Amino acid sequence: MTDWRSGASLAALQARSRLLGNIRAFFAQRQVLEVDTPILARFGVTDPAIEPLRSVASAPEGASMFLQSSPEFAMKRLLAAGSGPIYQLGKAFRHGEVGARHNPEFTLLEWYRPGLPAKELIREVAELVCECLDRDDWSVVSYGALFEEVLGLDPWAVSASELKAVAAGQLDVGTLDLDYDGWLDLLMSHVIEPSLALRGLLFVCDYPPSQAALAGCTDRDGRRVAERFELYVDGIELANGYQELLDVWELEQRAAQDNERRRAGGQEERALDSRLVAAMKEGLPPCSGVALGVDRLLMAQLGVDRLSAVMPFDWSRA
Repeated sequence: MTDWRSGASLAALQARSRLLGNIRAFFAQRQVLEVDTPILARFGVTDPAIEPLRSVASAPEGASMFLQSSPEFAMKRLLAAGSGPIYQLGKAFRHGEVGARHNPEFTLLEWYRPGLPAKELIREVAELVCECLDRDDWSVVSYGALFEEVLGLDPWAVSASELKAVAAGQLDVGTLDLDYDGWLDLLMSHVIEPSLALRGLLFVCDYPPSQAALAGCTDRDGRRVAERFELYVDGIELANGYQELLDVWELEQRAAQDNERRRAGGQEERALDSRLVAAMKEGLPPCSGVALGVDRLLMAQLGVDRLSAVMPFDWSRA
C-alpha cells in the first residue's frame, strides 16, 4: 500500500506553504482582518447547483450540521456587525464533486470589501493573482459579449429550446432536458471555457439576472445584469465574485426559487439561514466579495493539471 503517501511532491508542498504565506502577507499589507468562522453550521446553501456535505446527528444537539460550502453567510454576519474588510483562508466542502479539478474538501480564500464596487474588487483580485503567478496582464469581457464572440448568440434574447439547439450542434446532448440556465451553464462549461485556454487571466462579468446567485442586479447599456464576475486563468475557473445583494426580501425570494428548482430536480429543500436573514435586516453594508480556489491557483502556479498534485492528501488518500 502506497496511498499513505502524499500525492504531491515535497516541492509542491513547499510551494503551497509559500503561497499561503504570500496570501496572508497580501492582506496584512492592506489591513484586511483575517477571520475564521465555523466549518460546521446549522444551515447549508439553497443553491441547487451546490450540494453540501452533512454531518451525522449527535447528542445533545440532536440535529445534523452542514460542512460549509463557503464561509459567505458567517462572514456577512460579521460584516453586518461592523467588522470592516475581512478575509478567510480555510477549508470548504461540496458533496459529489470529484475529479482532476474538483475535490469534496478544498482550500478557499474568500474576502469582502465594504464600500468597494465590484469593478475595483476585480482589480484587487487581479493584483493578487498576478503577484502569485508572476504575470502582469489581465482583461475583462462581459458574459454577453463572450457568448456573442464564441457562439454568435445573445443570451438575453434566446429561449431554452434555442439554447438546446445550439448545444446539440456543438455537443452530444443525448436526452438531456435542461432549463434556460442549465443550457447556459452547459455551453459555458463545455464550449466556451475550453476556448479560453489561451486568454490568460480573463474576468467575465455582467451575468444574466437568473444567474445572479447572491449578487445585486443593475441596468447596464439598456439591459438588466447581475453584478457578478468570474475569473478564468488559462481557461480554468478560479474565482467567483459579486457586488453583494443587500435586499433581504430579494434574498428570500431567490431562496424560494432555489427550493422550487430543488423540488423539480428531486433534491432536498434547504432552509434559508435565519441568522443571515436577521443580519441582513440589521443592515449589510454596501460591499463586494469574492471566493477564490487556492488549490487551483497553485495548479496554475506550478503548471500541473490535477488537484492531487498540489494537495497533501486528496479525496482518494483522505
